[in-house]
Amino acid sequence: MNLIFHPEAKRELEQAISYYEDCQEGLGTEFLEEVYSTIQRILAYPEAWAMLSEKSRRCLTNRFPYGIIYQILNEDCIRIISVMQLNRSS
Repeated sequence: MNLIFHPEAKRELEQAISYYEDCQEGLGTEFLEEVYSTIQRILAYPEAWAMLSEKSRRCLTNRFPYGIIYQILNEDCIRIISVMQLNRSS
């Protein structure tokens, strides 16, 4: 299955990695590994997670307060549209 990252989602991921790495050395890498694991679950079972809108779904990471927002473009392609922090205050 093909995976496409929206440029904004890629930027969000890079910022989160940097943030966690600033908090503790190696934590950014652990965060990236958790995001990768979450994406692997999405690729294996794309329709398993809650619908957020007509075209978008969200899968939560296990260890960090993030959700991966994605769209199923067709049976062979998933687009990641956001790596969303879930506990952010407005």
